[in-house]
Amino acid sequence: MSRRVVRQSKFRHVFGQAAKADQAYEDIRVSKVTWDSSFCAVNPKFLAIITEAGGGGAFIVLPLAKTGRVDKNYPLVTGHTAPVLDIDWCPHNDNVIASASDDTTIMVWQIPDYTPVRNITEPIITLEGHSKRVGILSWHPTARNVLLSAGGDNVIIIWNVGTGEVLLSLDDMHPDVIHSVCWNSNGSLLATTCKDKTLRIIDPRKGQVVAERARPHEGARPLRAVFTADGKLLSTGFSRMSERQLALWDPNNFEEPVALQEMDTSNGVLLPFYDPDSSIVYLCGKGDSSIRYFEITDEPPFVHYLNTFSSKEPQRGMGFMPKRGLDVSKCEIARFYKLHERKCEPIIMTVPRKSDLFQDDLYPDTPGPEPALEADEWLSGQDAEPVLISLRDGYVPPKHRELRVTKRNILDVRPPSGPRRSQSASDASLSQHTLETLLEEIKALRERVQAQEQRITALENMLCELVDGTD
Repeated sequence: MSRRVVRQSKFRHVFGQAAKADQAYEDIRVSKVTWDSSFCAVNPKFLAIITEAGGGGAFIVLPLAKTGRVDKNYPLVTGHTAPVLDIDWCPHNDNVIASASDDTTIMVWQIPDYTPVRNITEPIITLEGHSKRVGILSWHPTARNVLLSAGGDNVIIIWNVGTGEVLLSLDDMHPDVIHSVCWNSNGSLLATTCKDKTLRIIDPRKGQVVAERARPHEGARPLRAVFTADGKLLSTGFSRMSERQLALWDPNNFEEPVALQEMDTSNGVLLPFYDPDSSIVYLCGKGDSSIRYFEITDEPPFVHYLNTFSSKEPQRGMGFMPKRGLDVSKCEIARFYKLHERKCEPIIMTVPRKSDLFQDDLYPDTPGPEPALEADEWLSGQDAEPVLISLRDGYVPPKHRELRVTKRNILDVRPPSGPRRSQSASDASLSQHTLETLLEEIKALRERVQAQEQRITALENMLCELVDGTD
């Protein structure tokens, strides 16, 4: 008699549980925009949610500890003139978040550690380069201040947020609307999905499509794709019979999927959230009331179904906490922030263990907040893996770090040399005097601005100390 061998895995019993009612965030008017983004972004300090807003676009930023009912007058981040479609926290600065909007702009914001008294309306910088709505944002995983945006104009732009400049513009790669963009682990390649039903792998610095697969899923609904830790690709899509699918691909052989899982028949686009440390992919469908999760391994059948977390209410969107924001003392391996119509509810995934000791096998070193490269180093062709940190003693977010934008000074750009126009001596002396006056004024203004900046920084530091003291 043959006995069925049960596959050994430490993640076979991952247990999902919604947080208690007092740990949720209540009375938040979650955005009703029909756009397939997660509408939520979270890091170890803050929770950000795109909200309904009259006369423009807005999102709310709450400290993680501020659970319970949110005051209806709680300050928002406002500045866009049309609905916000996507938000993304900077992986190298927990106080910096980028927002993309229907108004064709991207804005980058500095969020203070203290609760602001009024709406935040002034971004650090506004990035303008798209001609249609901007619906996708993604920070570079290892290079400082490098941000990717994709718009309805079928263009991908990679920005240096520190200078406000366009580093790269990929404008002839996609013939139709881009549905998703994902960096690989060191930020050397992009995986994109498009309305033309093609999955592409792009080298952005060479401006080349390295590999592509037409119709990885036969259905008509949008695709999504993410890189795995070993460079393979996970894609979600629909079969011809509208069954939702998860496929694993090897970019070196795009003909057939390494593995293909069929799930159910539903219209909701599956948003994949991949954890490289545990090699688990979590699938959250818009409008679903469940989260399915699968373990990806090197052995057949490669994609192993683990379990499904189910709840009663459908999800409007979903935020995924970076590994450094988890509670390692409770063997927490993932945390989601599920958006309802009027609230946000944390969902905690744990691996039950009897021991209270730190579980090395659950928590390998994970990407920390330090960038491995500067923007110009990455642009010149350098690659580096993320700078890893240990979670053995838990992670404490660093204090407020300010993002400074240094735009190139147009006064430093000399006019092109060429034949000079004849000019009278009086005109020359007059223009020289005017120039000197202007330069003096600019110098005085610059000194005033620097003095005010120092005063603002000092006041903010005092406020942070007062808040810390009251805590």
